[in-house]
This record gives sequence, C-alpha cells and structure tokens, in this order.
Amino acid sequence: MLDPGSNRELPPIPAKRYFTIGEVSELCAVKPHVLRYWEQEFSSLNPVKRRGNRRYYQRHDVLMIRQIRSLLYEQGFTITGARQRLQGEQVKTEPHLSLEVVRQVRQELEEILHLLH
Repeated sequence: MLDPGSNRELPPIPAKRYFTIGEVSELCAVKPHVLRYWEQEFSSLNPVKRRGNRRYYQRHDVLMIRQIRSLLYEQGFTITGARQRLQGEQVKTEPHLSLEVVRQVRQELEEILHLLH
C-alpha cells in the first residue's frame, strides 16, 4: 500500500472528522479539480456530499488520496493500473491502512502532550 516514507513531505492530517476539498488539496498536494476527477475514476473514493453538493472528506478518504497520489506520481502507475492495484490490494492492505492511522494518531497525541507540558 502506501510507503510511509513517500509522504514525508506532506503535512500531518489534523484530528478532524471532516475536511473540505480545499483542506484535502493542501494535505495531499493535489489540486481540487484533480480530486474531483479521481472521484470519477476511483469508486473507493467517495466523499460525503452535503448542502449545495459540497464535498466533505473523512480521514480514510485523505489516506486513500495519498495512496492514489503515491501510485500515480511517485510509482508511475497509470489511472487504470492504480485502480487495479487498489482493487487488488483492498483486502490485504487493511493492516497497512491501520498502521498509517496509528502512526498519525500517535504523532498527534505527542503534539498534544508537548503542548500540555
């Protein structure tokens, strides 16, 4: 799945429930129009849509976008190849997704602990 080292230059994901398309764009270093296009190409990327068709992404969406970004921009996959890779790995990569979430939560907790001292 996602190589933890491949996203070192990306900012940490804040501890929020929902993110706007602008926030996700900054967190993943991908323009908003690219995110909208990827929604059409990757069925697993499906943000919540609310009033006025506004998109609200959750943490798992942000992690998925970072994975797609890595496959396309860093590993050289085509859209079709990345889609097949994601579909093929969906079941077996779940532990990696959890590991990434644990790392992110741990980093956020350490930041909070640092603020409290």
